[in-house]
Amino acid sequence: MGGYAIVLAVAAVTTFVLTFVAQFAAKRIGAIAYPVDRSAHERPTPLLGGAAMFGGFLAAIVVASRMEQFDEMFRDSSEPIGLMLAAGVMFAVGLLDDLREVSAPAKVAGQVLSGSLLSLLGVTMLYFRVPFASGEYVALSADLAPLVTVATVVILANAINLIDGLDGLAAGIVLIAGGAMFLFADRLFKAGLLEGSNIGPLVAILSVGVCLGFLPRNVHPAKIFMGDSGAMFLGLLMATTTITVGGNTADQFSGQTYFFFAPLFIPIVILGVPIVDTAFSFVRRVARGKSFAVADKDHLHHRLMRLGHGPRRSVVILWGWTALLSAMVLFPTYTNRGNALVPLGIAALGLLLYIYFHPGVRTVRVHDEDFSDLGPVDAPAGEHGDDGGVVDLAARRAGGGRAAN
Repeated sequence: MGGYAIVLAVAAVTTFVLTFVAQFAAKRIGAIAYPVDRSAHERPTPLLGGAAMFGGFLAAIVVASRMEQFDEMFRDSSEPIGLMLAAGVMFAVGLLDDLREVSAPAKVAGQVLSGSLLSLLGVTMLYFRVPFASGEYVALSADLAPLVTVATVVILANAINLIDGLDGLAAGIVLIAGGAMFLFADRLFKAGLLEGSNIGPLVAILSVGVCLGFLPRNVHPAKIFMGDSGAMFLGLLMATTTITVGGNTADQFSGQTYFFFAPLFIPIVILGVPIVDTAFSFVRRVARGKSFAVADKDHLHHRLMRLGHGPRRSVVILWGWTALLSAMVLFPTYTNRGNALVPLGIAALGLLLYIYFHPGVRTVRVHDEDFSDLGPVDAPAGEHGDDGGVVDLAARRAGGGRAAN
């Protein structure tokens, strides 16, 4: 564990220091997120937080490559190079969108390229098992594995990007999820089900480190936003961990009682908050006959705020759900007892009751009844959530702005 602690510290400290550099650079070049109708922030805020995260990631992975503990991961393996190239492409596409706006098809094309590089250089999903279903796992064929890998990258990159709507929300969720994935990978390794050359645990701890270094400057009121460059980059890290840990382990493992939890299913549950938000967004927009690229104000964090929860409390609630989902799938791996989930179920019920029956909720509900005839507010295609985003330089100088997904 000593090596992982060093890598985490390098990623966190480097990211934290670089946030100040990124904030200064953003102000100099005009990469500023201005408040708009869908924004939760009330003042212009620098972007380019993703650059600090990417810098922290590169510094930490270079340090890891020099450590004997990780020699098996880097020796005679193209996966670390594939990860860095894919991360570079994802970061570059997001950064371009933060600065000049990229169309939705072009952004997805960049995500596909990132996932393709990842797959081409060895980071590929090999196994798949349907949860709760009996029978053998599915070994993906050589032509299908890259497709599933790329799809995983695209889905999670957009999931993290869509959930990035309040100060500290995306970074906190990824921090919790990355920590949970690292613990699960460690359990698989100690059970002899994960090879020492698997880069999944390292990528998980890298994601925790960059988020840990970024959060102090991103919690409400945020001093800097991660932008699309940071959110999509974090999505790639989560996809890589999901692919290398869950998608490269054929054996079932989650305790004796909950045998139906396939390794691939556990990362999906851990990332349940952004995945559910993305799924609902897709269904909601399709049902309304709108393009998925058209943003709205019906994400989970928007709904929580309409219930009367402020930005801070909404973030903490969604952090809490991520922590509960993570604990729900991790407890059986440590206890081998299904009844370990009972107190978690009670805690989840308590959190749900708190969300709907907090004293401030009733007041806002009564107020909203006066505006019940108003439909959801839509934003033009290409706009994103509340945590950042800018227009091109000319529009920015005129005082305009757009919000990030």
